[in-house]
Amino acid sequence: MPLVFFYEKAGVPLPAVDFLSGEAIPEPWKYLLVHQSDMTPRLRDHHGSAPVLHVITVERTPDYVLREVVLSCTGRPVEYGAIGIHLEGFPPHVQEMIRGGVAPLGAILETEGVPHFSAPTGYFGLAADPHMSRLLATASGARLFGRCNVLSHPDGTAFADIVEVLPPP
Repeated sequence: MPLVFFYEKAGVPLPAVDFLSGEAIPEPWKYLLVHQSDMTPRLRDHHGSAPVLHVITVERTPDYVLREVVLSCTGRPVEYGAIGIHLEGFPPHVQEMIRGGVAPLGAILETEGVPHFSAPTGYFGLAADPHMSRLLATASGARLFGRCNVLSHPDGTAFADIVEVLPPP
């Protein structure tokens, strides 16, 4: 849903995606995508630096944040993300951090010790369209891989719907 929202808002067609099994994702994307944890720590460990959040587009209500982002490490884009975040269930200071876009969601959850579960719901490949190629600083048509992920509170209540797309290594 978040990816569709931002593409419709921009008035550009959604790129065609090929849904794949986790096993069909090639390395190094497989290591980065096929796991049951947050992307932010995985990207940090892989790239050797903490990802920095760049908010491209954001929509907010008092209880919901919908944003299109790029994460970068040492100035290089390492992830395109489209994410919808329900703020209910978070302490007020965490809600403010999320609303303010001070850091990637995974970094906030980690530093604030927020218990949660990550459950990828699908993996895919796609060719970079002009929008993603610009944001990820890659050639138009380059092969990209990604995942759909849902984050939940310990009681099972989902609080984030995420699409994460990684550029070529």
